Amino acid sequence: MKSENNVLCVSNSYLKKYYFNPIFDSIPSLVKDELKSLCVLFTEDVGGVLMFKYNHNLKLEIMSYMLDNDIYYDEVDALLKIKKIKNEKSELIRYLEKYYKLVIKGENDVTSN
Repeated sequence: MKSENNVLCVSNSYLKKYYFNPIFDSIPSLVKDELKSLCVLFTEDVGGVLMFKYNHNLKLEIMSYMLDNDIYYDEVDALLKIKKIKNEKSELIRYLEKYYKLVIKGENDVTSN
């Protein structure tokens, strides 16, 4: 599946697993640790699945979803927590978007938004 190459990381509360895409292994360890912490704590608190992935505009999207009939997943809390992550981790998100443009996509101009 082509879109799998755009997935940075995923945490799944159903499987109790975290996945970091090996395509992005050159990201510094501290950043990887921070992503893992964000994802795992999110899914432990809210449930469901949390995914960081790059869209066709090379922007990092943070999305959460649940599997069918999950009565424990709190959609409102998930949306609020994603908004909080975007606000509090905006510098990290900008760094990851620049990394994706430069290292993965090979674009030279990473200063444009």
